[in-house]
Amino acid sequence: MRITSNAPPLVARVTAPPAAPPVLVPLAVVAGAFTLAQLVLVPPGMGLGWDESVYVSQVSPHAPAAFFSAPRARGVPLLVAPVAAWSSSTELLRVYLAVLSGAGLYCGLRVWRGLFPVRVLALAGAVFATLWVTLFYGPQAMPNYWVAVGALVTTGCFLRARAARTAPRVRPVGRTTLWGAAAGSALMAWMRPTDAVWVCVPLLLLPAVARGWRLPRLSAAMAVGLGTGAGAWVVEAYLRYGGLARRLDDASRIQGGLGWNIAVDDQLRSLVGRTLCRPCTGDLPPVMMYAWWFALPVLAAVGAAVAVRARRGAPTLVLLACATTAALPYLFFIGYAAPRFLLPAYALLAIPLADGLLSLVTGPGGAWRPVAGTLVALALVAHLGVQYSVLTQTVDRTTAARRDWDRVAAGLHRLGVRPPCLLTGDNAIPIGFYAGCSSAAVRGNNANITRAGILRTAERVPVATLVAGDGPPPEYARSWPAHEVAGFRLHVAPTGP
Repeated sequence: MRITSNAPPLVARVTAPPAAPPVLVPLAVVAGAFTLAQLVLVPPGMGLGWDESVYVSQVSPHAPAAFFSAPRARGVPLLVAPVAAWSSSTELLRVYLAVLSGAGLYCGLRVWRGLFPVRVLALAGAVFATLWVTLFYGPQAMPNYWVAVGALVTTGCFLRARAARTAPRVRPVGRTTLWGAAAGSALMAWMRPTDAVWVCVPLLLLPAVARGWRLPRLSAAMAVGLGTGAGAWVVEAYLRYGGLARRLDDASRIQGGLGWNIAVDDQLRSLVGRTLCRPCTGDLPPVMMYAWWFALPVLAAVGAAVAVRARRGAPTLVLLACATTAALPYLFFIGYAAPRFLLPAYALLAIPLADGLLSLVTGPGGAWRPVAGTLVALALVAHLGVQYSVLTQTVDRTTAARRDWDRVAAGLHRLGVRPPCLLTGDNAIPIGFYAGCSSAAVRGNNANITRAGILRTAERVPVATLVAGDGPPPEYARSWPAHEVAGFRLHVAPTGP
């Protein structure tokens, strides 16, 4: 007897898993918009600033290397070398740095995938990228933005390793995480070794005091990264500055003597676009100009509460700890202010802040949700208006000042001060770079020559002393013919080749 059945045969169906949604596209959009905003709002033709001239001159054939003072590190010259080593175009360098800073923001946010929702990371990137100080310094040859990127990468890799340790069968610590931690810490250390140490204090202390946070492989990777940058700085201290203790002492002196000094009010005064507030005097700006600054920790605290409820409290608390240690030296241990000093803290605070903002919009139910969303939207629009206003004024003022430097350089060339040549006096370092001349000083933080050395140099090459405003020239240049150019008096030595 044969048994038949009309049931369909059993067929093993192998289906491909559904394609993963492009969850990282929002991060790429934010990074791309950041790059575009830099190119539009910070004109690539804006000339190089004082510090930029020092850094770029170390690798540029356009001008002799300027005096490299004790606090500086070699990270920025390495960063700009791919362009500055063969081209003197400021526009090309600005475009290169804008694109690179956009890529850096994407990498810094991408590390955090899985630790926070992508919408939080995208909003965090947008909040950080729309600060005037971020937009202004993103395309500049300066170290602070890159310390911020390194801080995001390092802390993100640290927390990814922690997550893998708690569920090793699900998420083993991969080589990418270890390499990321090493690269992030190395980036910070090459740019500003002391900043790197301050950012990493919580990451170094947690494994030492909390048993559940011991990550030997990750700690080793961070140590290697910190050692590459800080180690080079230490080696240079012995080769050029008379030893590590001497370099640290010189760095402290140049920065006005490091020690207990409440600089919170100085930072507030700098938020109106004072790129260097030294000395930092005058009245505080209107409250609307710095209200966002006090909103940062409040919204970050809201984000911490949200994260604890969502069982991701550890990443937020580590972010807050690293942001605090990154900001401490510039709020309490230095006697002046520059907005760029706090960029690493802003980058780290942006993630819990975005978490807090989204919770305010999506948390309330019923009739309160539209109200909360409207209030947050209005606050963000006002915030963007303030940031745009400050950025525009800062760019205009900076561009005008650097245009004057370019006019002075052209005036020097007309007077016969052409490479090889030497400049001393006010703003000699940046104007020297513009003119292709060496720069020197007999006193101050950049002292690197004597009066006799200047007079001997004047016997061989053109030498000029720059005097801004109505100030008197130095004694050795009082008899030199003077010429007025762009608010400077150019005292040109009568002797030459």
